[in-house]
Amino acid sequence: MKKIKILLADNSFLIRQGFKSVIKEIDNFSLVGEAEKAEDLSEKLLLAQPDVLIIDYASAFFCADDIYVIKENYPTVKILAVTNPASKAVMSMALENGATGHLLKSCAKEEIIEAINFTAGGQKYLCGKIVDILVRGQNDISDSSSCEGVKLSDREIEIIQLIAAGLGNKQIADKLFLSVHTVATHRKNIMSKIGVNNSAGLVMFAIRQNLITRGITAN
Repeated sequence: MKKIKILLADNSFLIRQGFKSVIKEIDNFSLVGEAEKAEDLSEKLLLAQPDVLIIDYASAFFCADDIYVIKENYPTVKILAVTNPASKAVMSMALENGATGHLLKSCAKEEIIEAINFTAGGQKYLCGKIVDILVRGQNDISDSSSCEGVKLSDREIEIIQLIAAGLGNKQIADKLFLSVHTVATHRKNIMSKIGVNNSAGLVMFAIRQNLITRGITAN
């Protein structure tokens, strides 16, 4: 079985130790490095070539913008963002910047293991507590948002599910045998219909309407 190579980026020794103890318990997980601050991270990513980067993006040495930079420079690395409870805007930014998974540090061991597995496979994963924080009072979606009055075609629902699973327009186009332009048009129309202006808002709408579940796959 191919091991999932994991790199930890967190300035807290105790947090890193906690994740390391979980990683060591799972046979197909392999810890390939640790970074305490941003200036160490680029070199560690280059040398270790991890499958998954677990990063605390709201600490003294890392921020949500680091996620964007990492995805730009290391597009094959899947990012599992972890943090203490933060504002909805900050958490949404982590997803917008390219995080595949998102956990709170208080999540149970079983949820951490599940998140690593889903993230390694390129599948969107939001822990239950993150969903609660993002959905409750979500600025991008009014409390009255519902499928009643919002008419979505089967194709639009299918595209929502694939976007939520982490696929880009080109991947969706290939999967559905459509042009990239057609997918982009569908995406624009969907966002207009449901009243959101970014992918994070779209994902939250899909969760609220039970169009997707945590740990959705893109099969």
